Amino acid sequence: MKFASSKGLSAVVAVAALALTACSSGSGGSNSPAGAVDGAGKTLNVLVASNAAYPEQQKTWMTDIAGKFKEQTGAEVKFETFANANEELTRIQTSVVSGQGPDVYGLGTTFTPTAYSTKAFVTLGDGEWEKVGGKDRFNPAALGISGPDEDHQVGIPFVSRPFVMAYNKELLAAAGIDKPATTWDGLVEQAKKTTNASAGTYGLAVAYKDNFDPWKFIWAMSVQAGNPLVDGDTAKLDDPATKKAYETYFGWLTKEKVVSPDSVGWTNSQALAEFAAGKAAFFPMTSSGSVPTLNKSAVADKYDYALMPVAAPGETKPQDGKEVASILSGDNLVVADYSENKDLAYEYIKLITSKEEQLNYQKIFGDLPANAEALKELSSDPKLDAITVAAEKSQATPFTGAWGDFQLGLMNVVVQSVPELAGGSVPDSALAQRLKEGQDKVQSSLDRAAKG
Repeated sequence: MKFASSKGLSAVVAVAALALTACSSGSGGSNSPAGAVDGAGKTLNVLVASNAAYPEQQKTWMTDIAGKFKEQTGAEVKFETFANANEELTRIQTSVVSGQGPDVYGLGTTFTPTAYSTKAFVTLGDGEWEKVGGKDRFNPAALGISGPDEDHQVGIPFVSRPFVMAYNKELLAAAGIDKPATTWDGLVEQAKKTTNASAGTYGLAVAYKDNFDPWKFIWAMSVQAGNPLVDGDTAKLDDPATKKAYETYFGWLTKEKVVSPDSVGWTNSQALAEFAAGKAAFFPMTSSGSVPTLNKSAVADKYDYALMPVAAPGETKPQDGKEVASILSGDNLVVADYSENKDLAYEYIKLITSKEEQLNYQKIFGDLPANAEALKELSSDPKLDAITVAAEKSQATPFTGAWGDFQLGLMNVVVQSVPELAGGSVPDSALAQRLKEGQDKVQSSLDRAAKG
């Protein structure tokens, strides 16, 4: 499921508005303390991703939510965090094997298929949806990767995070560029025009050492070139299109010289800081989560967002005319089947997906709300138009229990190549070998998933 066709956020929320007008329950609002679950003396354990861009704000938000939840239910909330996809997968696997761990997991949408495949998380029925405010509380598009179909869903949408490209209007104008390119090759040419290494300014701000960013570039370019990476029960990590994606991504540093040499050691927050300081013309693979930082930066009045390129490297237009601008991305909340605090878990989810809390979260962190009423309220913000269109043109990653391993496989090729990137080149033989090794591992994961 994807966003309905639109020209901006106001059109996207029309889908959500229809769902809201069809229901008179007003479920988008906050809870009434009088109807809350009694959790006196209990502790709810919640696992979420650490927010590297806004660590102090995340701590404050956790404290605030824990306070509201205790006032409402009498229960404590204990938050735990994971820093990368390896930790995310490990926590899922460890809890499944031991039958104990967090009550609520905040997972990236791409890990929802892995969680679903374990059968260790609650499959949501009408009763569960009602406990979190009703399925109609959520923007229908946000449910696109909650499960393999509408009747088998484990993921409750928390936020949406379609990926786009920030650009510096002033730097583009100075280089004679009217608008950002729509192809990867075109973006490289624009990056060359806006690179001035002697002045410390580069065309692209890219985070090669980030725990999450790199694989998304490879996924995008591969899918745009016609390689879905998973074809039925067959892995295609070593497909020529994917190899070309890695060569393009690495080449920005080693061949084209359109990124800072320091980027080989950057995380996403460091690349964002570089763009925010006016030292890069483009910041690809970002989201509305960058808005709070950019609005307080040196480029506050100079930046805007555009779609990521939609034509694969070497191509001038999208395959079959279908524009794939982003993965279908965001965070889902899942409840552990082993949890003895399920009612408290649903009460916590009901709280943080309420209209008020979703708008507060968006104000702090920038992520788009999954709550339909909250999303509707943001429809007048022109900065979100390109982000909304990116969501409309998003494509879900394959819904297979092996995707967690596949995502790590894509990422590990970059991790293993970082030392060579720092040296100036990644040998073709080394890249080919890593792809072969990765292919063997992810194919084994797919084979296991096929056997259940």
